[in-house]
Amino acid sequence: MNILPGIKSPADIKTLSLDQLNVLASELRKTIIDTVSHNGGHLAPSLGTIELSIALHKVFNCPQDKIVWDVGHQAYAHKLLTGRYDRFSTLRKKDGITGFPNRSESEYDAFGVGHASTSISAALGMAVARDLNGELSNIVSIIGDGALTGGEAFEGLNNAGISKRKMIVILNDNEMSISPNVGGMSEYLSLIRLDEKYRRAKEDVSKIIKSIPKIGESVWKTASYLKNGVVNTLVPGAFFEALGFTYIGPLDGHDLPNLITILEKVKFNMNGPVLIHLHTKKGLGYLPAETRPASFHGVGKFDVLTGKTTSKPSSIPSYTSVFSEALIDLAKENNDIVAITAAMPSGTGLDKFGVQYPQRCFDVGIAEEHAVTFAAGLASMGKTPFVAIYSTFMQRAYDQVIHDVALQKLPVVFCLDRAGLVGEDGPTHHGVFDMAFMRAIPNMVAMAPKDENELRQMIYSATQYNTPCAIRYPRGTAVGVDIQKEFSLIPMGTAEVLRETPHDEVAIVGIGSTVNIGVKASKLLAEDGVNCTVINARFIKPLDQKLLISKIKEKKLLIIIEEGTLVAGFSSAVSELLYEEGIIDIPIKKIGLPDEFIEQGTRQELLDLCGLTVENVINTVKKNYHKK
Repeated sequence: MNILPGIKSPADIKTLSLDQLNVLASELRKTIIDTVSHNGGHLAPSLGTIELSIALHKVFNCPQDKIVWDVGHQAYAHKLLTGRYDRFSTLRKKDGITGFPNRSESEYDAFGVGHASTSISAALGMAVARDLNGELSNIVSIIGDGALTGGEAFEGLNNAGISKRKMIVILNDNEMSISPNVGGMSEYLSLIRLDEKYRRAKEDVSKIIKSIPKIGESVWKTASYLKNGVVNTLVPGAFFEALGFTYIGPLDGHDLPNLITILEKVKFNMNGPVLIHLHTKKGLGYLPAETRPASFHGVGKFDVLTGKTTSKPSSIPSYTSVFSEALIDLAKENNDIVAITAAMPSGTGLDKFGVQYPQRCFDVGIAEEHAVTFAAGLASMGKTPFVAIYSTFMQRAYDQVIHDVALQKLPVVFCLDRAGLVGEDGPTHHGVFDMAFMRAIPNMVAMAPKDENELRQMIYSATQYNTPCAIRYPRGTAVGVDIQKEFSLIPMGTAEVLRETPHDEVAIVGIGSTVNIGVKASKLLAEDGVNCTVINARFIKPLDQKLLISKIKEKKLLIIIEEGTLVAGFSSAVSELLYEEGIIDIPIKKIGLPDEFIEQGTRQELLDLCGLTVENVINTVKKNYHKK
């Protein structure tokens, strides 16, 4: 009899025996593997936290106790144990359950996540609120060793340690190994630390020594210095101890009985901040994911038996690969070009650049703020840094873009991959705000290519402008046009007219991925006798004011299309330009993303949802344009 289908809430695992919990772990692995093979998702991280998830819900009483996952791509087992088994087949599908913890989805998701390094800060906020309310709940945050490289994680650790409030931080370390001579001893020391008698004896000794007349305090300080010196040498985690945490570990994160024992002792015996250091294995239980954890971190559909992807390869290159090849080619001729990524070398295409130019490629870890200011430092010394970061993660370094790059007019090039709607990862990962926030920054040049050849030329052109630049491009395959090998300059702030006839009364202005939607729509409209001028803006900032005004001012209808937020975005920029020029009597219809967070789904489903389709452009024109 299967156990997992009967788990309707964490309360259902409280009475399970250890043998039953081990069976449950196997069923969780099989369910996650089968579901992700059909839906895609974050496989390796979630397979590595199955025992931890079981132990957490065995020991703690959620939702009264709070579990805060960092990033959240390792929380699939948590979802299955909290009443979502029946809906788990809808994982990452439109109208289904999300791939990350989501407060609106379940009361067991204490905090919504999707970006890294936030869990400790959020958990500390909950701990403070709990204490202010006079409650007794437990607050647990889980953070990976990768997310721990983020600056916010260290800020949270520092503040939590000083606060002395009761909270638990679990460091899920799936990179550092535990050597045998450290592992056994560290578990022994951890159990000693958790023993109530040990802690009480330690406090008693402190009181006795300090009570010695005249010299007690100085003797205790001397003993403390000696003690700390020895601890720093022999005991792991001295860094966390120095921040104010009781450090426990490193422990085997897959040893379910020990995990339960440790968590129970921490729950009942510890009153201040505790950090439990676990060593886990990404992809545990599925050999392809164990041997290739990076490939199965975030994966598309695949065959369970072979581990091979089931999606058909495309002969058309991705925008990411076009960027990668262009940068490699440019770097051959320009020794000042350097590349920076924030823990996403393969995702941004910089892994290939790193092979070619290992001394000029820098992965700074999950530290976008540092990446931007690091690039600014390079630029201040004559280098041309290309910072490749997903659009959604660029939001994390906005102050650095303004203060450290743009204010000083340093020629840093921001390559914003995954701009626009990214699909199944949902609202935490859609890159829909960059046009709005980049165009607001003085000295910034912002571009978006209509196809892969234009992307290649924009990458070259950015090196010639001598000012901060942002180039946004979407996820997935490009258009399929021929790529001009030779580099050519696109003059800054110049648009291009792609279709025009002498008596057009409708103008369609697109930017980036939406340009081809406008072109296709105009061809079909022409068959119905409606001729449209189609403009590829190319630049979000600066706009080609002369061309746009001349081509729009006599029209009877203007359609503006963008794959970004309509609030303060590209269409706002064009509308503002027309208003300033006194062109206020032309009906304007804007097609883009509304002022709301867009759900998950396939990229095409979301484009349909937002009206970013040829059909919607045609219908919008026909509805609002009436030929005389």
